Amino acid sequence: MNFEPQLRPATIIKRYKRFLADVELEDGTTTTIHVANTGAMTGCWSEGDTIWYSTSNNPKRKLPLSWELTKRDGEFICVNTIRANQIVEEALSNHLITELAGHTHLQREVKYGNENSKIDFLLTYEQQPETYIEVKSCTLLENKQGYFPDVVTTRGQKHLRELTELAKEGKRAILLFCILHTGINSVKPAKHIDPKYAELFEKAQQAGVEVITYKPKLNDKGILI
Repeated sequence: MNFEPQLRPATIIKRYKRFLADVELEDGTTTTIHVANTGAMTGCWSEGDTIWYSTSNNPKRKLPLSWELTKRDGEFICVNTIRANQIVEEALSNHLITELAGHTHLQREVKYGNENSKIDFLLTYEQQPETYIEVKSCTLLENKQGYFPDVVTTRGQKHLRELTELAKEGKRAILLFCILHTGINSVKPAKHIDPKYAELFEKAQQAGVEVITYKPKLNDKGILI
């Protein structure tokens, strides 16, 4: 996935109300941009960092600029969590994820489970069982270790329960971590942040939920698995 139009750099001033950030543009003006990230974004930015933003041509958008990347300590971090699903979908469509290749049909946002959930992707195969895939974006780096989540996530807990039930029913259930921090090389459940998630993660694996981790190539030009 290439960034089109090309991302532009800015300097981050502050993030607030979760979905808003103030930045200083290249010409010295200050503006507010959209932040597509509901997490804590711990370690993903500090005041004065260089960030990159995209520009939407949708006239209905109140804020046409969106925060995409930060560069900290020489590492790129994609803070736009929407990108994780877009990248994974592109990779799935091109059969680039080895463990999930060979499917004949791909569906997005399919309703399933007992808790009114939607699976990110449902893959259909000719001679294999349907495969349910939940995608998570990982950007939290602490002491050279990647963690998920970066904040207590009741939604993520629900997804683990749903995947666990699928696995118990004999269906193929996948939890796919998409690493969007170039400094992260492995992921663990963040027990120190969300112990319930870590507990459900262990139960999910014991029930047969498969955990897959992919680290795309990431820079200000694009993201590619």
